[in-house]
Amino acid sequence: IFRTHDRVLVGAEALLRWNRREDGAISPAVFIEVAEQSGLIEAIGPEVMRAACQEASIVPIVEPEVLLDGDHGAERSESVHLATLEALFTELARQDVSLEHVILKASMCVSGKENPKQAPVAEVAERTLRVLKRTVPAALPGIVFLSGGQTDENATAHLDAMNRLGAPWPLTFSYSRALQAVALKTWRGQAGNVATAQKAFQ
Repeated sequence: IFRTHDRVLVGAEALLRWNRREDGAISPAVFIEVAEQSGLIEAIGPEVMRAACQEASIVPIVEPEVLLDGDHGAERSESVHLATLEALFTELARQDVSLEHVILKASMCVSGKENPKQAPVAEVAERTLRVLKRTVPAALPGIVFLSGGQTDENATAHLDAMNRLGAPWPLTFSYSRALQAVALKTWRGQAGNVATAQKAFQ
């Protein structure tokens, strides 16, 4: 659905058809009423959108972010990530989502930001990879990582360590905030700081 004045895509509509072997095509006017009366209408909507998106080659990006808030250790972070990703992929399987067309935006098994003893880079990389290998199917085409509030140095160091250890999927970043943090801090919205900020971003 496009907005007419600027031709911006603002929505989509999927047309649902029900074909019965005995009766052929059933009109939506019939089966939608049946679905509403039986309580199935809530389940039909997400299923139709899932199928329509996959037929249109629209890639679903799933983002089960685990926040850094708190004083927990990396061990606790690992257990929460494990439970979160297990629940995620159980639901994706239940919804019959094609994993070959999914991108996972994951977070890393780091210590809580209020914890004075932060887990070292190697430990974060090992814990994060262990969780991923236990929960993420090999069919997934790739994993991108959120910084989740980490500094640019830490987020990059953790990702580099994971890639050096090796993984069954391509691993890359999706943390513009971390990459831009130094440049934005240098710029501070001042025209006179533009050149210095550009150098910082490089």
